[in-house]
Amino acid sequence: MMSGYENHGAQTTYTVPLSKVIKELSLRPVYMPVDPEKLLISSREVNRPGLELNGFLDYFDSHRILIMGNTETAFLSSFSPEERQVSLNKLLSKKSPAVIVARDIEPMPELLEAAQIYGVSVFSSSEPTSDLMAALVSYVNVELAPRITRHGVLVEVYGEGIFLVGDSGVGKSETAIELIKRGHRLIADDAVEIRRVSAKSLVGTSPENIRHFIELRGIGIINARRIFGMGAVKVTEKIDIVISLEQWDSSKNYDRMGLENDYTEILGIRVPILTIPVKPGRNLAVIIEVAAMNNRQKKMGYNAAQELLSSLGLDSKMLEPTEKKLDFDL
Repeated sequence: MMSGYENHGAQTTYTVPLSKVIKELSLRPVYMPVDPEKLLISSREVNRPGLELNGFLDYFDSHRILIMGNTETAFLSSFSPEERQVSLNKLLSKKSPAVIVARDIEPMPELLEAAQIYGVSVFSSSEPTSDLMAALVSYVNVELAPRITRHGVLVEVYGEGIFLVGDSGVGKSETAIELIKRGHRLIADDAVEIRRVSAKSLVGTSPENIRHFIELRGIGIINARRIFGMGAVKVTEKIDIVISLEQWDSSKNYDRMGLENDYTEILGIRVPILTIPVKPGRNLAVIIEVAAMNNRQKKMGYNAAQELLSSLGLDSKMLEPTEKKLDFDL
């Protein structure tokens, strides 16, 4: 079962089945009263109960997975069996999606009894509690991240995620093929699913049913993985820069210095964008390779245009890059 979503008016809530969490974290079921394929996780946060074990449940979010480790087990061990049963009954009566016990700790009998009463799944993991929490949060953040699907091609060039956009027929897929032949990797062609996995990061992937396929006009559909091998494809990649391909317009002034820091916004995150004109004789694959390397240099603090103007003795005010937002249909 794939991750899904529920639309509540204008707000979309994404979900991931518990079965995918079990597989990703290699969890061992201790008590599983429901089909994990049908139990959907909708919260990007997890809960490690503290005050809740003392009965304070005023702000308890029942959509979060519960994680228990040495600290929680030791605290519960200080209770009498009757107090422990009351505490765990109150906690599990909120019907959290699941309880995961870390460090291969044997789940307490009172925990299993409360789980049976309220139908809550219990799992065991050998991972340390902090590592388990980090892995779980990282995974659900990606699976439940806000997302959009946009037309374009996503490739990895020298470790940079390049999102190629432009009108249909401008040569995005053909450029991607040339880049693959030059040793770079394809992530998605035609439809790119973009997820906001953090406040600063965008990750792109391909819809599963068209993954690794490329459409080439005059040839048809090809499978890049089968033709070029596993080294030519990748499942996901961060988006570092957007490159807009457009037909050459002689009346338009294109950036020739590199002092203009154009950007666009995708899911509220600013992404650098370059506009590259297309015409016969321009090797787009090589240009995109240079753009990828130049973008890495800029992120490391080096700007070739600034160095050139400085060596010419121009006013330092002329060396300051200018920012401009470009609104594309992204």
